Amino acid sequence: MLYACSSDPNETDPQPVEFPYSVDMVDSEASYETKALYYNLLNNQAGGIVFGQQNATFEGIGWQFEPNRSDIKDVCGDYPALYGWDLENVIKSLLGNSSIDPIRSSKIKQLTIEAYDRGGINTFSWHMPNYNTGDNFYDTTPAVASILPGGDKNEIYTRNLRALADFFKSLVGSDGKSIPLIFRPFHEHTGDWFWWGADYCTPEEYIALWQYTVDYLRDEQQVHNVIYAYSPDRISDIDEYTERYPGDDYVDILGIDNYWEFQSQVLAPQAIAGLNKVVSLAEQKGKPAALTETGLDQLTIPDWFTSVLLDNIKADPQARKIAYLMVWRNGNSGHFYGPYPGHESAEPFMDFFRDPLTIFESQLPKVYEVQ
Repeated sequence: MLYACSSDPNETDPQPVEFPYSVDMVDSEASYETKALYYNLLNNQAGGIVFGQQNATFEGIGWQFEPNRSDIKDVCGDYPALYGWDLENVIKSLLGNSSIDPIRSSKIKQLTIEAYDRGGINTFSWHMPNYNTGDNFYDTTPAVASILPGGDKNEIYTRNLRALADFFKSLVGSDGKSIPLIFRPFHEHTGDWFWWGADYCTPEEYIALWQYTVDYLRDEQQVHNVIYAYSPDRISDIDEYTERYPGDDYVDILGIDNYWEFQSQVLAPQAIAGLNKVVSLAEQKGKPAALTETGLDQLTIPDWFTSVLLDNIKADPQARKIAYLMVWRNGNSGHFYGPYPGHESAEPFMDFFRDPLTIFESQLPKVYEVQ
């Protein structure tokens, strides 16, 4: 919340500045800056599609933890405008897991703050371990029912949520304000690779878990710097998209993850058709839409960013209305989704960078303010 400054030294109770526009968000008590970010995404104040990458300033090809660096910046001279992070190791570290390097987790916090201070946008996913087995998120032993209220693992899950709440509330910029975050839990649930996937819980269980998570963070823990994004994997029709939709009161951004259908020109029309449906639904609901994860591993099509991704999005009047898109991380020379210096994708990426529809960090308006 912003406060009006007073010239009267005897006045000790500053008056809060109310957000000047009506915004229909999951959290009616969201901070001024969080409402501003949502408002600006909804109304496309950036004037195009905000470009993001997972772990963009955390790691790249041949480097890690180097100050003021990203492979994207090395290629085009500008940072991505949106930064993706994951909570898996952060929460484990906060809960005292000795197998997790605390430096890596603390770096995510540092880089989140740095991104905000530069005017960038931060989004978080959470690859949670399986609460029934203790194994990783790819262990598809059913676990959703166990972590719901009344389940035998609910206490453990709630302890994790408390740690998450503490982490979110600890993210404060150099201006002293809570950093607005886009939180994207239980993503790609229409797939069969995570334990929260459609094959391993009922629609009712998935919806109950989402609602419990939001209620606990917002109401119990008073976390008010979060925008909630819903992001199934690729869909065959809008009924599949909405089958596990938690409700308009629990979702701020309608997203979709889609890697497979953006692998080639042949499959891209299917991806665009799905994106079109999501954007149309978002418009009906008065919410922003986004391509929350996509990419081509190792960029085996050097001009993929233009020929497969951007050109197809631009050609569809609905798909091009997405607020942002994000590609996955540059982990190593055998696993990367963004260009890097010396790779054959670096030069054609400049066409993507220069396109008027794509927004990089230096091109972002002040998304935490409104006019």
